[in-house]
Amino acid sequence: MKTRVYTIKGMTCNGCRTSVEQKLAGVAGVSQATVSLENEEATLTMNNEVTLDHLKSALPEKYRISLKKYSKAESETQEKSTGVFASNEIATPEASESKMQQLKPLFLIFLFITGAAVLLHFKDGLWDQAMLDFMGLFYVVFSFFKFLDIKGFKTSFAMYDPLAGAVPAYGYVYPFIELALGLMFLMRLHIVIALVLTIVILGITTVGVTRSLLSKKEIQCACLGTALKLPMTEATFIENAIMIVMAVIMLTNLI
Repeated sequence: MKTRVYTIKGMTCNGCRTSVEQKLAGVAGVSQATVSLENEEATLTMNNEVTLDHLKSALPEKYRISLKKYSKAESETQEKSTGVFASNEIATPEASESKMQQLKPLFLIFLFITGAAVLLHFKDGLWDQAMLDFMGLFYVVFSFFKFLDIKGFKTSFAMYDPLAGAVPAYGYVYPFIELALGLMFLMRLHIVIALVLTIVILGITTVGVTRSLLSKKEIQCACLGTALKLPMTEATFIENAIMIVMAVIMLTNLI
């Protein structure tokens, strides 16, 4: 018997985890399958050698499976301590390109929102108003993607946001909070309150994002809900940091 660890991408809830676990356990040659939603891992015990292609064919297209990659030192430690086979291949530059491709929707959305805010005030030169429009459009657009699958968003969000992890209901309410803040900025309603809430809410999320990045766990970013699969990267931190900095600048100017 041989045990191997695989990385699974595309799971957003416990229903996904159960489905993946059942399908992998049903593959010929696999005697046991254990799937972790939080770590995005599948540990398979095999009676016979099972190719990666066979495992891929057993899963729906929304899930991506690959042999978990370790450094040589990690591979040796893993095998000695657990007996679990670990690939000693280190991620290649192609993997980095793949991550950049995954982040392409995020960059495009930022580009379009920035372009819209600039064009709205290109003639009048009121750049403080452009910042408010940017923040309003940011919240409205990002909340839209979360509304497509609130349940899935709540599960993904709770993996790194401290408040969502402690209070599950917060994950359901969050898209509504974003939408309300977006409308407040666009309609210029209670701007000071909206700015303070932006600093507090995104500040909490940024703490969770920072922890996730430091722990080097590969989890899904919930900023665009579950419709677009985005990895948690430095880009997520920068996205929140930009909004917080803008909120602080605007609040300083208004007070």
